[in-house]
Amino acid sequence: MGALLATLFDIAHIAAAGSAIILALWLASHPGGSGKLHGAASVACGLSALWALASVAVGSGTFIVELFLSGTYLSWLWFLYRLFGHDERDKSVAPVRPVVAALAFVELLQIAMTLSQVHYGAYPVAQDLFRQFSVMFRLLFVIGALVLVHNLYAGAAQQVRQSLRWPAAALGCMWLYDLNLFTVSYLGGGEPATILALRCVAMLAMIAMLALGTVRNERDLRFQPSRSFAFRSFSLMVIGGYLIVMIVIAQAISYAGSEFTRFVQVGFIVLASALALAFLPSKKLRGWLRVTISKHLFQHRYDYRSEWLRFTDTIGRAGPQAAPLHERAVQAVADITDSPSGLLLVPREEGGLVLDARWNWQHCEVPPVAMTPEGVRFFEQSQFIVDLDDLRSGREVSVPIAASTNWLMHDHDAWAIVPLLHFERLVGIVVLSRPPVARKLDWEDFDLLRIIGRQLASYLAEQSSQDALGEAQRFDEFNRRIAFVMHDIKNLASQLSLLARNAEKHADKAEFRADMILTLRNSTDKLQALLDRLGRYGGQTGGERQEIRLDQVIGRVAAQFRGKHDLIALDRDECRIMADADALEQALVHLVQNAIDASSTGTPVFLDMRKDHQAAIVEIVDSGRGMSPEFMRSKLFKPFHSSKAGGFGIGAFEARELIRGMGGQLDVESREDIGTRFIVRFPLAGAAGVLKTLQEISQNQAEVA
Repeated sequence: MGALLATLFDIAHIAAAGSAIILALWLASHPGGSGKLHGAASVACGLSALWALASVAVGSGTFIVELFLSGTYLSWLWFLYRLFGHDERDKSVAPVRPVVAALAFVELLQIAMTLSQVHYGAYPVAQDLFRQFSVMFRLLFVIGALVLVHNLYAGAAQQVRQSLRWPAAALGCMWLYDLNLFTVSYLGGGEPATILALRCVAMLAMIAMLALGTVRNERDLRFQPSRSFAFRSFSLMVIGGYLIVMIVIAQAISYAGSEFTRFVQVGFIVLASALALAFLPSKKLRGWLRVTISKHLFQHRYDYRSEWLRFTDTIGRAGPQAAPLHERAVQAVADITDSPSGLLLVPREEGGLVLDARWNWQHCEVPPVAMTPEGVRFFEQSQFIVDLDDLRSGREVSVPIAASTNWLMHDHDAWAIVPLLHFERLVGIVVLSRPPVARKLDWEDFDLLRIIGRQLASYLAEQSSQDALGEAQRFDEFNRRIAFVMHDIKNLASQLSLLARNAEKHADKAEFRADMILTLRNSTDKLQALLDRLGRYGGQTGGERQEIRLDQVIGRVAAQFRGKHDLIALDRDECRIMADADALEQALVHLVQNAIDASSTGTPVFLDMRKDHQAAIVEIVDSGRGMSPEFMRSKLFKPFHSSKAGGFGIGAFEARELIRGMGGQLDVESREDIGTRFIVRFPLAGAAGVLKTLQEISQNQAEVA
């Protein structure tokens, strides 16, 4: 029966070795997107196969087998670390490295212990001592490895646990079996032969589970340990390590041999316990460990995706029912910490901060100057988020009095101060009220509030820039209106000046006096019309459109220049369009005046009108200096660009805007040293209604689409 069992055990070892070699070869030939992970698993499988073959060749418990077993432990530990740090994420799980390094060091000590047995194997006392230390090292290793395996699976994101299930189960199966093996060996004082021989069965199970796991896609592996369990398992590992170290040292003292051995052991236990009681209860030490482990290893308190979506929804809320942006900014920060209310303080021109917005905090009394310039400088330089409870209790002393004003310190509802910085400039401060369940702000709160503060600062700075731009545009609009007024007055002044010069020569002629009275009346009417149009220049849309006779408007324009320049207006038939008569006359006067200014004395300017299908066309033609293509493209219809000395460069721009506002079109053709032709097109009165109807239908179709 014993020989049969030995044969079965050998067959099981060979089967385990063969399975491990096949899996190692498959992993080596199919690295895919997980080359490092598959490589580590392939090496570990190869060493495990060598251990199984060595167990058959030379027997379990021998020198060679123990070395191969240590090699398998180290290789599987490396594979476990690769599972933690897959796809170079090991940079984010740095606290795992010391644990892995400690376990590797323990196994290296085991290798040294195995090598020492070769030299001191002839001494029974030394052999027994080596055996006990060897078993303790094995126990220490497998306990630490099992803790890591559990953290790997428990700390993984829910969506990737499926990929981690089989590799974690395989490693857990191997080391859990070894934990039982070495526990029985330690308690029984010797290696249980049957349990040791059956280790190949655990190896077969491990290879099978690992094969199922490694064929899955490991790209989504992500280390996100559960916070609550991770702290418990870390504490368990620390306590276990502490106890094992104490046992090892105590055993070493007992084997050293001395009549004071018992006193030394008791003294060591008392000293170790005193050190543990002195340092482990330390709040500072435990707080530092908790923050370090939480920040680099474990899951975060906040679901950052949800927080960002909520923040974006709050800031982007629009409509008549939405609160102003500054109130929504306070709410966006308060929602993060579950604060029920808050304040926004913004810089004032004289320095310091003033209250700008409240969100659900009407009873808070804020002084006219909420914070002095010294406090503003502190937040700009330090970017410090202040926990007011720390200031009140004296735990925080680095914040100056200017940054923690009396009204905030005395109002116990005030809980935190969050600066909003944009390009290292303070654009505001959010004061948060105490949440229903108050807690101490930690590193994660500070990080998230700091990022949200910078994002809010950019929004507030952008709104401030928009307000400044709007104000500049209003001033620009005012200046533009004044420029139009000056341009119109300049034209009237030119006419009156010409009239005054001619009056000196022809004042005694009745015809001249009659024409002078008509000109003065027209100038007066134009000044009055100018005053009426001041409120219209900003939009440049013209007055109310109605059906007018274009031929009569052209006649009035021609009459204004009669006797001043040779203006040839050809007689045409009646033509009706939809426009504002005064605005159209003003636009044509600008174009005719520009044509006259560009023409030399005695050179006529032509003012013509004709019908073309459903449009009325007015042409103003001169044979003056003309314009270059570059000037027409970039400067002709731009305000304050003129080809005339002392000109405002507004006439053509105003004419085009007025004509466009009435539904017309202005085009220009010009060649240098030949002349210029301005072409004005308006739909005829009958066609204008049809075009308007077609435009409305097209617009409705576009809205439906």
